[in-house]
Amino acid sequence: MITLKIKPSSLAVAIGLAIATSHVYAGECTYQVDASWNTGFVSTIKIKNDTATAIDDWQVSWSYQNNQISSIWNAELADGYTATPLSWNRSIAPGQSIEFGLQGTLNGGLVETPVISGDVCTTGPVDPGPVDPDPVDDGLFRVNEHGNITKNGDEIPIQCGNWFGLEGRHEPSNDSVNPGGAPMELYVGNSFWANDGQGTGRTIQQTMDEIKDMGMNVIRFPIAPQTLDPTNPQGMAPYLKNHPNVVATNARQQMEDFIKLADENDIQVIIDIHSCSNYVGWRAGRLDARPPFVDITRTDYDFLREDYSCAATGNPDSVTKIQAYDKEKWLDNLRDIAGLSETLKVSNILGIDVFNEPWDYSWAEWKSLTEEAYVAINEVNPNILIFVEGISDSYGNQDGTPDTIGDSPHGESSSTPNWGENFYEFGDNPINIPKDRLVLSPHAYGPSVFVQPMYMDPSQPKCDGLKGHEAGEAKCNIVIDPVRLKPSWEEHFGYLRDQGYAMVMGEFGGNMDWPDKASLGDQKLWGGHITPGVDKEWQAVFTDYMVEKDIDGCYWGMNPESGDTGGWYEHAYDPNTNPGGWGEWLDFEPRKTNLLHKIWPQ
Repeated sequence: MITLKIKPSSLAVAIGLAIATSHVYAGECTYQVDASWNTGFVSTIKIKNDTATAIDDWQVSWSYQNNQISSIWNAELADGYTATPLSWNRSIAPGQSIEFGLQGTLNGGLVETPVISGDVCTTGPVDPGPVDPDPVDDGLFRVNEHGNITKNGDEIPIQCGNWFGLEGRHEPSNDSVNPGGAPMELYVGNSFWANDGQGTGRTIQQTMDEIKDMGMNVIRFPIAPQTLDPTNPQGMAPYLKNHPNVVATNARQQMEDFIKLADENDIQVIIDIHSCSNYVGWRAGRLDARPPFVDITRTDYDFLREDYSCAATGNPDSVTKIQAYDKEKWLDNLRDIAGLSETLKVSNILGIDVFNEPWDYSWAEWKSLTEEAYVAINEVNPNILIFVEGISDSYGNQDGTPDTIGDSPHGESSSTPNWGENFYEFGDNPINIPKDRLVLSPHAYGPSVFVQPMYMDPSQPKCDGLKGHEAGEAKCNIVIDPVRLKPSWEEHFGYLRDQGYAMVMGEFGGNMDWPDKASLGDQKLWGGHITPGVDKEWQAVFTDYMVEKDIDGCYWGMNPESGDTGGWYEHAYDPNTNPGGWGEWLDFEPRKTNLLHKIWPQ
């Protein structure tokens, strides 16, 4: 996304739809105000070729009196107010059209609708006056007095799963096309190599039909900041692996097409900013995350990212590639996402999960950031909800001073919270977001994702306090004890459900056969002394707690490409027996189906 300054406006109304049109022999050029609020606007410029010959190139210009552009997508902005095409939308076939979007601030004026000029449009008849806006139907989400989510006043069940991929995946170092890459592409169960290049035939529509039939009505949809940039090469060919029948043009286009198709299927969407970077990915615990990352000591593992950082400064010597991210870029991304309901003309964007697993912030830091996020989102779209995750048990690991790490209170010292799980300090220092707009969204996982100290066997004193790899190397047993686990969940987040806050687990789930079907490293570390099934036990205990507390949740994952958890759909892939089955989906996993139907109203 390009960030520039231009000027603001004096035609039209504060909220509404306005169109200025120029008709010429070559085409029709339209400037449309899609949304406006007290400080800004989102607009679309459309060029339609209404001739019998192709337009091989185009350039359009416009001007403002006061309005100022902050970002533009699907086009490049040249001198002044002149837009030129990108490589993929340079040509416009007869009868076809292209669009590009922009977002800006009013700069003290009213929203303007300038006339578009250029070789593809001439100064024909112009009607710059405002017209009545399209009614905003079916798009008002709130939390009611019972702490339940409503759409247009009616309670809706949150029967949700995570459908991931567009936030970026990790390519192996020996990939023939994109070694060590981080392509952003939604997994759809239909790769180009399946069935000797014929594909599986699976489409996104087929999957939406199947999950709806099974009861799922909400998708949590992870993206990265880079997903929003339609020109990012990691979101385009030749780095994509979906079959040509279902492959997308670019990552942003796939995101927008998915949201629109979900809207047509009456599936609600929670958009999740999952990281500061498609390369850093899940490791990021803050907006400006920098190494060392937590997986630096992981064994039998090809996907380290010690050479990447989201920080402009304060990086260790290992960093050679910087994708600088900060609060202002994040707030701009939130505004962009908040505007999608209007720009895409959809009513299914339920809310925005403002940042995934912000485990490296103190509560005071994270509280302040979430309150700024609310202001940014609300000024663009006051109809959607704000999903806020918790923190963890420490902070300052990735702030450039790894030798000065702080401890975050979380109650009982042995009950270490998962990343994103800790709302312990909320009780005394609540987030200042209206209760009818706020959804608390903790994450919780069992041993297939991370072995916590409260999973240790009390009969092994040597294992007391151990976790993760050190527990595996010590051959520690794992015991899933509800008597220990439920009080930890209660003090980390459950107590807030009792106070009437809306609560949706943003992530929970796991590999029911762990350590079987896990990564080769986990199989080596745990397979010799752990009987498969302990994560299944954990999931059973946790969903019992969800039912007891009336907490909704988004299962991770719906699709099966997660190495830690697998998915609701089973996977043809097996690291030992069928590595070529990667990306091919099978039927729903019956044990996970039973688990989900336990927490979903039938």
